[in-house]
Amino acid sequence: MRTLTTKGIQISVEPFYLPHESIPMQHRYVHAYRITIQNRSSSIVQLLRRHWYIVESNGVQRELEGEGVVGQQPVLAPGESHQYTSWCPMMTDVGKMYGTFLMVKTEDGTNFEVKIPEFKLYPPFKMN
Repeated sequence: MRTLTTKGIQISVEPFYLPHESIPMQHRYVHAYRITIQNRSSSIVQLLRRHWYIVESNGVQRELEGEGVVGQQPVLAPGESHQYTSWCPMMTDVGKMYGTFLMVKTEDGTNFEVKIPEFKLYPPFKMN
């Protein structure tokens, strides 16, 4: 698990491979990741947007941007957390992801970015 804290917002990422969704002979490798967002600041915050970079081992890089996470824009009071799971298909067996969340402090409308730690995506058979 990878963890990074930016401005009191802690992001933890746990990636895992989905063998039943993957078809290696067709260059389809599917990974999922569980994100936990913990508000360790003294402010109420809301997640507005996500911005992902996905890098495959063949050098192909994709960018994904959008509102919220899996259809939600969670509001977190101090001490609260939000967890979600999403997935990423790739054409190579190894890759990585990293990015940012755009957050807002609800009391004054101040926007700020929170870094999502870089994490590797690889199937268990690559560990040998």
